[in-house]
Amino acid sequence: MFGAHLPELMIVLVLALIVFGPKKLPEIGGALGKGIRGFKREVSELTEAGQVHTISDLEQPVETPTSGSSSRVS
Repeated sequence: MFGAHLPELMIVLVLALIVFGPKKLPEIGGALGKGIRGFKREVSELTEAGQVHTISDLEQPVETPTSGSSSRVS
C-alpha cells in the first residue's frame, strides 16, 4: 500500500527499538494492534449498517435555483 518493502521496514523497526527500547516496544505494538482491530471493527459495522457513503453518492447533481425564485434576500 505504501510501497514499504523489507529494507524500509527493517530500518523503521531498528529506529523504533532505539527510540522506545526493548521493554516498551511490545506494549506499543499491542496498543497499535488493538487500535487497528478496533478501527476495522467499526468500519465493518458501518458497512453492514449501510452508513458508509461512496464517492458516487457524493457526486449526485445539485439542483440549481430557478431565475424566478421568490426567496430573494434583501
